[in-house]
Amino acid sequence: MTTFNPMRNLPGPAGYGQGDVLVLFGELFGRGYANGMVEEARRAGMTVIGITVGRRETDGSLRPLTEEELVESEKVLGGKIINIPLEAGFDMDRSESGIAPVDQLKGIKSDGWETAVLDWDAIEQSKKAGIERFSGNLAKVMDAINAMIPDGVNVLFSHTMAGGIPRARILMPVLNRVFKGQGERFTPSEVFWRTDLGKLCSACFDEVTANTFQHLIDFSRPIRERIESSGKKVAYTAYGYHGCEVLIGEEYTWQSYTPYLQGWAKMRLEEIATAAWEQGVRATVFNCPEIQTNSSALFLGVEISLYPLLKALRKEGGGASLERISAACSKLLKEGITIETLLSEADRYLAAALLKPFHEFSSWPHHNTPEQAALMLTSATSMLDMNKDSKNIVCAELSRAVFQAVGRLMNRTSWDSGAPVYWLNHDIVARELVAGE
Repeated sequence: MTTFNPMRNLPGPAGYGQGDVLVLFGELFGRGYANGMVEEARRAGMTVIGITVGRRETDGSLRPLTEEELVESEKVLGGKIINIPLEAGFDMDRSESGIAPVDQLKGIKSDGWETAVLDWDAIEQSKKAGIERFSGNLAKVMDAINAMIPDGVNVLFSHTMAGGIPRARILMPVLNRVFKGQGERFTPSEVFWRTDLGKLCSACFDEVTANTFQHLIDFSRPIRERIESSGKKVAYTAYGYHGCEVLIGEEYTWQSYTPYLQGWAKMRLEEIATAAWEQGVRATVFNCPEIQTNSSALFLGVEISLYPLLKALRKEGGGASLERISAACSKLLKEGITIETLLSEADRYLAAALLKPFHEFSSWPHHNTPEQAALMLTSATSMLDMNKDSKNIVCAELSRAVFQAVGRLMNRTSWDSGAPVYWLNHDIVARELVAGE
């Protein structure tokens, strides 16, 4: 396991400027961490180049974006997109017998998923086919990007790919039991993880979340060598997650959303960055705080540790940033509910004696228990119910602040990174928000 390496000091200014290039290695969907990186690149005057995962047709075939889709995606990105599909993973790639992993999952009934046995030889063939498809298209994408990047500029590659849940109907009700179930409707994550379905998810997570970073480093080597030979810089960043220090009571304490089943893939991501670093490649994984994203609906409770950011802002100097963010959050709460009400409930959950074993860094990722899941889900629901409008909530406002601060921290650190892995905890995020106001 990677040694805990929190960033404690704000990084100095980056040297990126007009004409330098940000390559966003992952498609920009909705609002999330990648937005912060893109916003910071635009602010510096960098040229932004993106990729697309492509789209699946109803027959399962993978295609590039249509002209209309491409125009819209480039508008969202604010830059040119290389329209060659770079969907990672292998859940829809066919084995030698013509069967994809998702096809194997189609016949599994809701009462038989725990004992279902998959054909692992076929899955390995699908995995090989998926890697060959991805690698073949990636070579073309890198050729196109190489042609777009002139000599004499600095280049920042930002890896944003994550996920990989196989697209099979049986999985969503099962995962709902794992992540959101209580009582008789609860399934322990460890039970799921030990089944063939869990093992398939694990393999998919590794491929999408972690191994794509290795592919990016490998296939961009010609660009890296050309740019560095002219005395300019090439750096790589990736978004990790490995828990986060937040204020519990008055002390910054490491904690984590549980169960975070992508955790093993995220640790693989750290290993890839460390190995690249040892080869002289400036690749850095930034383990970021929990935020609310498009996928948060499945992971109810992940947002609880966002709320103490308001306490961290106070502790790290407050000022205009605290006033602005607190005012925006207060407007979203129901009448009679205050920020203090919200923070008190969050602290009650995070400080619960039941969670002490889950604050053990060395045994991460943790599996859930019925008691921990019930406490987390009831606490999360209680706090979400404090908002006036379920579609306009406090944690969305806090998430925006976090991804903007993280984008700035990653951009500046990447210019002269001192390590392959950093934790961006609430202390450094709050300091960045206070300093940047």
